[in-house]
Amino acid sequence: MALRGEPTARQLRLAVELRRLRDSAGLSAREAATLLGVSPPQISQIEAGLAGVSEKRLRRLAVHYACTDEELISALVAMATDRTRGWWEEYRGLLPTPFRDLAELEQHAVSLREIQFLYIPGLLQTEAYARALYAYRVPELPHEELELRVRHRMQRKGVIEGSDPTPYEAVIHEAALRIRVGDRPASRAQLAHLVESSEANHVTVRVIPFDLDGFGGSWTAMMLAGEAVARLDTVVRDGPHGAAFIDSEAQLGVFRTLFRKVETVSLDPEQSRDFIHRLAKEL
Repeated sequence: MALRGEPTARQLRLAVELRRLRDSAGLSAREAATLLGVSPPQISQIEAGLAGVSEKRLRRLAVHYACTDEELISALVAMATDRTRGWWEEYRGLLPTPFRDLAELEQHAVSLREIQFLYIPGLLQTEAYARALYAYRVPELPHEELELRVRHRMQRKGVIEGSDPTPYEAVIHEAALRIRVGDRPASRAQLAHLVESSEANHVTVRVIPFDLDGFGGSWTAMMLAGEAVARLDTVVRDGPHGAAFIDSEAQLGVFRTLFRKVETVSLDPEQSRDFIHRLAKEL
């Protein structure tokens, strides 16, 4: 089987988890290869995401690694055997890899939680808002790539607007609501879209107002993509060179706690909806 030239973030996550299981078992790659009856390079390729692994082999590895967590094993099997070529694959070679990885991550998540302070979350943006945001980039994007990015962002919204939507919770600071990324009509339309989106049963929008005392959490912007097994959750943070995907157990614990802290001090959903509606009327 040919090796993958560019593993996806999900394929790399499977590879990382298999390596973590082997490390926990105290086995070297050579020892794991001997137990599985393959060559050491094959184990290295699997643990680098360059080669896939069948369900049969994955379950054998789990036995050799003394992993008895059936929920985790089943989740890893689902990752290993998934052959879905999602809509994001049409952007391969057209947009940076993190765009595809983020869409794939959202598509497989069982829950999505997000905190934003300066921008409306991507899954809640209107087309005009997204276009204005990308148009401000330096150096300026070619028109074709700008439109590709806008189209990609609009397609991402299918995870919360489709027939089988994913539960989604967003905590947004008042600063993001007030910054006019586009012109006044576009800003008004964006706020109206937020109100409309928040009325869906599976969407929760909370607001952090400016006048909240003692709030020092403005650095916690992130998306937390929940999996069926919490160990496989991923945090996504924007960085200077694109999205960063965080999956270490310790860091996941930190960001889960931070989300709860920010969620606790925000306005409740009904208050938040009224707050956004008032801001829209002021424009």
